[in-house]
Amino acid sequence: MRLLMPALSIALLTLGSIEMFSQSVQIKLPVSRVHQLAMDDQSENPGNISPDDYYRRGDARRNEIRKLLADGKITSAEDYSDAALIFQHGEKPEDFLFAHILATQALMRGGSADKWIAAATLDRYLQSVNQPQVFGTQYPGDKSTENTPKPQVDPRVLNIQRTQQPYNSKLLPDAVRQDFCVPDLSQQEKNLAIFNTGHRPDGKLMRAPVCSN
Repeated sequence: MRLLMPALSIALLTLGSIEMFSQSVQIKLPVSRVHQLAMDDQSENPGNISPDDYYRRGDARRNEIRKLLADGKITSAEDYSDAALIFQHGEKPEDFLFAHILATQALMRGGSADKWIAAATLDRYLQSVNQPQVFGTQYPGDKSTENTPKPQVDPRVLNIQRTQQPYNSKLLPDAVRQDFCVPDLSQQEKNLAIFNTGHRPDGKLMRAPVCSN
């Protein structure tokens, strides 16, 4: 028994060291280039930099994503989701259509692909070609001529009157929205009201509760 105890202690110490090493490795894993570009993209919006700078920097990120795709360097579901988000913030219908294709590719690859971005890219593409969105992920500025920016109260969001229109809210049931992590119609109405106070709704309110964590 006396010989067994030191051996057991050594084994436990070794296991503890392996676990700590494993945790250290997980913490130090490098962030993929695509995810870094997505984080840069999320940190900028027309509320905190000029629209010209926003689109100039966004164009540079989208060009880099295209190069990474052409070189076969985007392979994971997570990177495809991040790439879709970057194209979702483009300017042209072609950007939004490409974003939806990337989001669909992410879902096909499984992993922790973002279902919400698949819905959002479709909605944005539809509105960009003058068709109603169907999930309700988009809260664009009202296009009336009187809709001029008001003083900002939230640095993350441009303070303008917003709408969800055009929106065919009756095409999909809320159960399908939930499958794509999109909040139900009732929550969307609350989110729109928050936007129209000049604030951005809390992130968890922009997702279905089952996907908000």
